[in-house]
Amino acid sequence: MSQTAELTPDLDIIEAELDYIVDDGIPAVRYMDWPEKEHLAHKPAYEKHLVPIQNGRADPAQFTLPSHGFAFVDHHTKVQDFFDEDEVRSVYYPETEALIQAHSGGASRVLVFDHTLRTAEQARQQADRVRKAVYSVHNDYTERSAPQRVRDFLPEDEAEAALKKRYAIIQTWRSIAPRVERDPLALCDGKTIPEEGFIPYQRRYRYRTGETYHIAYNPAHRWFWFPQMTREEALVFKVYDTDASAGVRFTAHTAFDDPNTPPDAAIRESIEMRALVFYD
Repeated sequence: MSQTAELTPDLDIIEAELDYIVDDGIPAVRYMDWPEKEHLAHKPAYEKHLVPIQNGRADPAQFTLPSHGFAFVDHHTKVQDFFDEDEVRSVYYPETEALIQAHSGGASRVLVFDHTLRTAEQARQQADRVRKAVYSVHNDYTERSAPQRVRDFLPEDEAEAALKKRYAIIQTWRSIAPRVERDPLALCDGKTIPEEGFIPYQRRYRYRTGETYHIAYNPAHRWFWFPQMTREEALVFKVYDTDASAGVRFTAHTAFDDPNTPPDAAIRESIEMRALVFYD
């Protein structure tokens, strides 16, 4: 990672504000395309907490999915244009499946099922699968939504058989710009997240319901970031695992405003991939 090292700020740790959900004892619910149900919504409230975030580049080899819930890797891609849907599916999906397989700890099958592009460029946000960054501490799948994803993407008989064995959902994240100059991704060491503070957050549509966990503040959380990530680096992180003995089952993460960002920094553009990971 010599190219990146020249760009990395000489900071071992920074302090930045992260947005945590306020735990009021009631799961958050929003109705996305269902205005007649809007009166039943329970919109979440958030509070900012100033937290220390450690520079993971100081010792990147320490990070693994069993030890922290995430890994930071060099990873070349042959994709030329990440905004080309066909190219992403034909080139980056198989690249990602191979990358996740290598970090899965012996999975028998990896199936990338979804991706999201993120950019601050509003004109691009009108396209399918293109959104702005998420600035709240969260984990993408829950005890309800993870098995539903298996049922969504496998035939019924195959899904029910898979649900009887160990499975996980593992994601990747990378810059699609030359490097990340603002709004980087922070990841929480999964072993520092107590088994509490996981607030279900449902987005209800007319024909489906999505559910994530948003995370309440806990001073035990230990955060990391990898400054100035380039297009040839990637994060691999686990957001669900049925195996409680696998080390880490969830990995909280969020975009954040780095207080050292120069005013002329380029916008952040990134892609995240989501994969079902099956074990025999």
